[in-house]
Amino acid sequence: MKKLVFLLIIIPLLTSCGGAKKATSYNLDTPNKTERIVAQAQAFSGTRYKFGGTTSKGMDCSGLVYVAFQKENIVLPRVSRQMAKKGKPISINSARKGDLVFFKTNKNSRQINHVGLVTAVKSGEIYFIHSTTSKGVLTSSLEESYWKRAFVEARRVI
Repeated sequence: MKKLVFLLIIIPLLTSCGGAKKATSYNLDTPNKTERIVAQAQAFSGTRYKFGGTTSKGMDCSGLVYVAFQKENIVLPRVSRQMAKKGKPISINSARKGDLVFFKTNKNSRQINHVGLVTAVKSGEIYFIHSTTSKGVLTSSLEESYWKRAFVEARRVI
């Protein structure tokens, strides 16, 4: 458990500075699939946004989720609105680490266009990692007003 907590703290710190990141590996000693998926996504923290990107040179939101799950041989669609059809819908109150959260961030569209991966739930507050056009890959809270307004649904695929 101490090793896991250390990893969850140190990975974002090591990957949060600089431009392009090398995020090709993650700790295989992490105890379970969900933890490894989250660790893989967190290895990309700080990576700049790139539409259609799936590498440390640039990543979009669905690319981040796609790559993190792919490392565990879980194949998801490449586009967020198609990802939102996989797994089973869950109540946001039952969300846990490894679940996906979906958003509609375009006021002129009724389609889901953004996805994040839940990294932690602390005192009912949901944290998720995602890639934004302005800040790249980072962790946000569902309590932030922008994300709270844009939230559509949560789904469990693992």
